[in-house]
Amino acid sequence: MASFQLPRRALLALVLGPAAALAQATPSASEQKLIDTLILRVSKMTTMTFMRNGDEHNAADAAKHMQAKFDHFKDEITTAEDFIDRCASRSEMTGKPYKIKMPNGSMRDANEFLNAELRTLRQGGGSGKPGAG
Repeated sequence: MASFQLPRRALLALVLGPAAALAQATPSASEQKLIDTLILRVSKMTTMTFMRNGDEHNAADAAKHMQAKFDHFKDEITTAEDFIDRCASRSEMTGKPYKIKMPNGSMRDANEFLNAELRTLRQGGGSGKPGAG
């Protein structure tokens, strides 16, 4: 009886091929622009306080931190949503979610807040006031 097993190389290519492609993923030009715009918008949110692991950070420091994380994880990010999830939502060290203290004192989850900002950008609201989303 003939064997219908795939040759070992073909099997490895099937299994590892997509993983290798993802390992070298980078954002498209349009997604990169959205990521850059989100970081810029955060840097201008001077009336908000960004909470990371219980510590307060101003807008400029929050934006620098997001940029540094993006630079580190860039090969694993293909979309602005990936960026928010990987670089702007939670601590890699503690797993604690990031929070944003709004000007009125209320707290918002950074993931939810930044995804709302992203929706505004995707709908063409890029020139609007940051934090309105």
